[in-house]
Amino acid sequence: MEIARRALFKTAAAGAATLAAGPALARDWGDPQPVRYPDDAIEVVDKSFANYRVGNANVERLATGLRWAEGPVYFRDGGYLVWSDIPNNRLMRWTEESGAVSVFRANSNYTNGNTRDRQGRLISCEHGGRRVTRTEYDGSITVLIDSFEGKRLNAPNDAVVHSDGGIWFTDPGYGILSDYEGGKAQFELPTNVYRIDPGTGRATVVAGDFRRPNGLCFSPDQSKLYIADTGEDVPKQIRVFDVVDGKSLTNGRVFADMAPGLADGMRTDIDGNVWAAAGWAGEGFDGVHVFSPEGKIIGKIHLPEICSNVCFGGPRRDRLFMTGSTSLYAVYVNTKGALLP
Repeated sequence: MEIARRALFKTAAAGAATLAAGPALARDWGDPQPVRYPDDAIEVVDKSFANYRVGNANVERLATGLRWAEGPVYFRDGGYLVWSDIPNNRLMRWTEESGAVSVFRANSNYTNGNTRDRQGRLISCEHGGRRVTRTEYDGSITVLIDSFEGKRLNAPNDAVVHSDGGIWFTDPGYGILSDYEGGKAQFELPTNVYRIDPGTGRATVVAGDFRRPNGLCFSPDQSKLYIADTGEDVPKQIRVFDVVDGKSLTNGRVFADMAPGLADGMRTDIDGNVWAAAGWAGEGFDGVHVFSPEGKIIGKIHLPEICSNVCFGGPRRDRLFMTGSTSLYAVYVNTKGALLP
């Protein structure tokens, strides 16, 4: 069954490459590997997850040939998805209507995580500039933050936006550990989680006890914030905090233990389930782990490579997009992403 599933991924990738190349290439209408329903890549761990599974929807590979894909964000008003290809220093775009894959922005400053603000503008965490930026409607770029208390940020990783306009982001520093995803440099600050105030533009530290704070997401009602720690010498956990007045955190506690691997980017659905990218533990682990609001694992979506991040998209917000280490995947689910990006 595993061989059949991988063959399906290969076929889907070939189709994506053909679409990206344009009409000059003819699509291969030969005898592809049959699609098996239900897809064995989708595992029901707890019976409650069966409600979120679309029985005749399989995992599709939409694009491949990347070096380290990250930071997917869906533009429903434009009908396309943008994501990062960090080592190749570019942002990519996949178009819903045609399936075409193209470069959205070259020389992206080694952008990692992406999201959108309340006005629909692109918010990006740049390794190269060690900063968080906003892309304006005219395409110009505004630097929101590149330093804190007179010291340069490490390398912002992932971001989410509160309904009040506040931008919350993690700064683990992966982009300055080597030249592969940015530029090797010294750490000037601890590996913090920050909030940028929408009124003043000033940043405050909301969490400072993480080794490598990574993916993060709000619960649908914004009363909780989930943060993954991917530090080398600490337990690989997702922690959850209570959000106080939309501005600070309290009562941090373990939400889920990700051993033997780790979690990366995360998003919640409208029922409060946490869909967490998972990897670094091999076949049977790599993919997406889905947790109930109580922290119980209820389902998995297996991928043939490490999963770095996820987002919900599509016209109905019922398609889960997943960035793997070298590829972009998607699957339809029987729920919708929470309204928060």
